[in-house]
Amino acid sequence: MAGRRGASGARGWDESDVRVRPGKGSRPRTKRRPTHDDAAAAMVVSVDRGRWGCVLLDDGPDHSAGTRVVTMRARELGRTPIVVGDQVGVVGDLTGARDTLARIVRVEDRSTVLRRTADDSDPYERVVVANAQWLLIVVAVADPPPRAGFVARALVAAYTGGLEPVLCLTKGDLDDPSVFAAEFAALDVPVLTVGVDDDLGPLHEVVDRRISALIGHSGVGKSTLVNRLVPDADRATGRVSGVGKGRHTSTQSVALELADGGWVVDTPGIRSFGLAHVSPDDVVAAFSDLDEIAEDCPRGCTHQGPPADPECAFDAIEDPATHRRALAVRELLGALQSNDHWELGLDQE
Repeated sequence: MAGRRGASGARGWDESDVRVRPGKGSRPRTKRRPTHDDAAAAMVVSVDRGRWGCVLLDDGPDHSAGTRVVTMRARELGRTPIVVGDQVGVVGDLTGARDTLARIVRVEDRSTVLRRTADDSDPYERVVVANAQWLLIVVAVADPPPRAGFVARALVAAYTGGLEPVLCLTKGDLDDPSVFAAEFAALDVPVLTVGVDDDLGPLHEVVDRRISALIGHSGVGKSTLVNRLVPDADRATGRVSGVGKGRHTSTQSVALELADGGWVVDTPGIRSFGLAHVSPDDVVAAFSDLDEIAEDCPRGCTHQGPPADPECAFDAIEDPATHRRALAVRELLGALQSNDHWELGLDQE
């Protein structure tokens, strides 16, 4: 490359003669991310190996679903967990046409969470369902026999996650449902009979135009109940709806739309309902009256009563109804100490 010559004829150089290739680290980077103000509101209804099935929400988060789209997680979200029930913002191709792919760019704050751990020694909690108002706990009164330990753990998960529990009893023709229901009467848990010959009108009053999560042991009639609530549930759960990358497995949840609005989230395949993330104080905090009484307990009290907690304030409660509720909460706290895998199995029917 020839340089410029000065008045004396000497060869000279200036900055116009120099070509510098910028290094990889010399380009300024910004931490600003797009706001995606135009993102469409959607709800996650299925998850399948890095793809999320979503429905665009035309009339609020609880009902009136619109177009179904397949989405991926936007790079800026990193490893942000996204589960069924999450309210999200999506951009890109929102036509729902075959082989199109949109992006989830925002996950809204969750109002409720149904959490579990793999077992009681696992410190890593997993959100199973987000933003559900109700937890439907399906239990057969016979064949298989009902497990109070499972129901107690499900109630703990509901109370600590902000969900309202409903005990749904099946196979009432084989035994008296009121006997098992009486074990939880002090907690004021709504109880519905939902066997194959029972009217589902009262259950529809609970779930229609709302988001509900549904759990239950294998063999209790859970799938039968889902099919009655959502007649095409077999088709919807046989393959992850709208995603098309594989069959629905026993570790995934899927949201099924109700005819009159609302969603039921089926949660098959949870073989162990670990509660490692839950402390006794978390459970007591779900009952405002007992939480206030617990302020008189000594530090470190687990509210189990004698001999572990001889000075627990629950034992000084004089009101009979409140005392019965305190004893019922103690039963829930006892469920935190045991996690029998067979008793808590939630295999898909």
